Amino acid sequence: MRLLSVVIPLKDEQDNIEMLCTRLRASLAPIPAWEAILVDDGSRDGTFRELERQAAVDARLKVVRLRRNYGQSAALQAGIDASKGDIVATMDGDLQNDPQDLPRLLAKLDEGYDVVLGERAKRQDGLLLRKIPSWWGNFVIRQVTGVRFRDFGCTIRVMRREFATGLNLYGEMHRFISVIAAKLGARITQIPVGHHARVAGRSKYTLSRTFRVILDLFTVQFLHGYLTRPMHFLGGTGLVLFLASLLTLGVTGYMKLQHAVDMTGNPLLLLSVLLFLVGMQFLSLGLLGEVLARTYFESQGRKPYTIRESRNLDASIDRQAA
Repeated sequence: MRLLSVVIPLKDEQDNIEMLCTRLRASLAPIPAWEAILVDDGSRDGTFRELERQAAVDARLKVVRLRRNYGQSAALQAGIDASKGDIVATMDGDLQNDPQDLPRLLAKLDEGYDVVLGERAKRQDGLLLRKIPSWWGNFVIRQVTGVRFRDFGCTIRVMRREFATGLNLYGEMHRFISVIAAKLGARITQIPVGHHARVAGRSKYTLSRTFRVILDLFTVQFLHGYLTRPMHFLGGTGLVLFLASLLTLGVTGYMKLQHAVDMTGNPLLLLSVLLFLVGMQFLSLGLLGEVLARTYFESQGRKPYTIRESRNLDASIDRQAA
């Protein structure tokens, strides 16, 4: 019998917890085996006391209390680490996600997918401060990563355990779970889910998070696109700068020979030297990146690939494939 683990990060949500647990139990009643990992991310109100009260009456509710507020990504990672389920689901604890959508997501997962994402079909948020920044952020993520989903910010999703444990969430990386899973080779789909207006507590969202997400986007793209070949990115940039340096130097020489322009007073000569030095720096960083990448993989015995499944191989490779 497979076990479903529902990971829910919470920050100052004491007024929502009782209703959340009630709805969770009602929604998951058809599922034989489940647990909920409720992660208190450094709340300053009575969130932990209410979580303790709920856990005392239902052993399926597991509580993890972090020492301080680490952020949603760290809280999700703590919940995933504490979970034991074959299937891991995530959702917010503010009741804007609807637990009733979890059985539908699980049914879709059983069609052969590794990850099933929710898409907020009728989003109940403010237009100026929530929807427009979200639309813009989703557009940028699609363009940069090439992962074509409409809603990257919806936190209700289900995934098979091997992909959940391979996420390694930091910073604002919880917003890129679908991107990371896609880079890991997961079969992913997205279906519409319900979304409700917040009835209690205060939103933790600020516009500054949008800019942090953009910075993390470049991190995700680099780590999953160039982690095993940093020279291709850094060295390629260095070569472009070298070519630009030669071009500006050639223009400087042409101006000297054809128009008697003084080279020492020509700013293009200084630009040529600057481009050459910056190009050298990028090439040096590429070489250092190659050394660090090899140290990272070889010192920890990590492989630059993952195996979905195998047949008739020895036991050690089969364990790696699992």
